[in-house]
Amino acid sequence: MSTISGAALSLPAVKVRRNAGVLPGFRLSLGYTLTYLSLIVLIPLAGLAWKSAAVGWDTFFTTVTAPRALAAYRLTFAAAAAAAAVNVVFGLVVAWVLARYEFPGKGLVDALVDLPFALPTAVAGIALTALYSENGWLGRFLEPHGIKIAFAPAGVVVAMIFVGLPFVVRTVQPVLLDLDAQMEEVAATLGANR
Repeated sequence: MSTISGAALSLPAVKVRRNAGVLPGFRLSLGYTLTYLSLIVLIPLAGLAWKSAAVGWDTFFTTVTAPRALAAYRLTFAAAAAAAAVNVVFGLVVAWVLARYEFPGKGLVDALVDLPFALPTAVAGIALTALYSENGWLGRFLEPHGIKIAFAPAGVVVAMIFVGLPFVVRTVQPVLLDLDAQMEEVAATLGANR
């Protein structure tokens, strides 16, 4: 019986090539994306941080705790909480109706839900201001009753609701569509109310 030495069994060195990936030109597109991100987002943020650091911590703390800044924080957080509460309730109702019922105009309602996605934020703000101002279509009926929406905290809440409602509907609707109707029937059989 003959033995074969280990040197005779060695294979030639082969350079292992990495998987090129699914997308051709991945490195080029990643480089473009990172360059764009740097120019549009990171450099302005770095400039903001640089300017903030230049004034010193005492001036920075004084600025962020000024009464005007605190009022802005209160308005923002209160409006966001109110808008989130309204969006949860009405977004769930709209998603439920779109997922469970057939009615004339369902396609129109479904398209109207996506309207805030299609409009730039500035256009939506101008449209809401024009609608709720004292000369606007809705504002002229609300102003005589002392209800001011435009240029008031209520207007901020309305704008946040307008922008946030589609996110709730489009998040909940697919879940409701995937939920088997049999589960609802079983729940109703076991005593759940509709």
